[in-house]
Amino acid sequence: MHAQIVLFDGFDPLDVVAPYEVLYAGGTASGGALTVELVTAVGPREVVSGTGALTLRATGTLDPRAAGLIVVPGASGRVGEPGEVPDADAGEGEWRQDEFVPVLLGRALTTPLPALLKEALDDPTVIVATVCGGSLIPAMAGLLEGRHATTHHLGLDMLDATGVHAVRARVVDDGDLVSGAGVTSGLDLGLHLLERELGPRIAHAVETLFAHERRGTVWRATGPTPATP
Repeated sequence: MHAQIVLFDGFDPLDVVAPYEVLYAGGTASGGALTVELVTAVGPREVVSGTGALTLRATGTLDPRAAGLIVVPGASGRVGEPGEVPDADAGEGEWRQDEFVPVLLGRALTTPLPALLKEALDDPTVIVATVCGGSLIPAMAGLLEGRHATTHHLGLDMLDATGVHAVRARVVDDGDLVSGAGVTSGLDLGLHLLERELGPRIAHAVETLFAHERRGTVWRATGPTPATP
C-alpha cells in the first residue's frame, strides 16, 4: 500500500507528522508493505504550515490512482467562533500566517484538492483518512453527505451542517473513510489503519516503539444502537 499525506498552505504540522511517523514505522516493521510520501494537489513544493514558519517539502503530486491511502490534515491558525463558515471569497487574495482556520480550509477548496478527493472517494479501493479539521475539506466540498465522520470538537457543528453524521469519537471508521478528532488523534488514526491494513502485530510493534497507547474506542456504524439514558 502507498500512502500520500496531503499538504496545503496553513496545514497543521502535527496532523501531518504524527500519521507520517506511524505509517512510516509501520512500513519499516512490515518489510516495506507500506510506503508514505508528502504531496500537494499541485505537485512538489515547499509548503508553509499555519504554525509559525515551519515548512515541509512535498515531494510528489496527489494521485488517487497511485495511492491506496490518502491522509488529509487540518489547518492551524486562529480558531475564531465555533461553527464559523468561511466567506465566499475565502480563496481570494494572498495567504497569510495566523489566519482563521475556517478561512484556511476554505482556501484549500479553491485548489484542485476537492476534485482529487472526489476521485479518491469514488474509488472504493482507496481509503481517505482525515485528521482533525481535515474532514471539513471534503465535507465543505459536498463529498461526505450521509457519511459518518469526526473532527476537532470545535468543528463538529460545522461538520454536521454539511450533511455529515458527525460523531463525537476519537476515531471513526466508515469503511473507505476514516477520520480522527483532535490534533493528537493522528497517532491513534495511524495505528488503527496499521492494524486494519497490516495486522495487529505490526500495529502493536509501532505502538510499543512510540510508547503510545491508543485512546478511545474506534467508532463504527455496527452493532445495536445504545439505549438513551
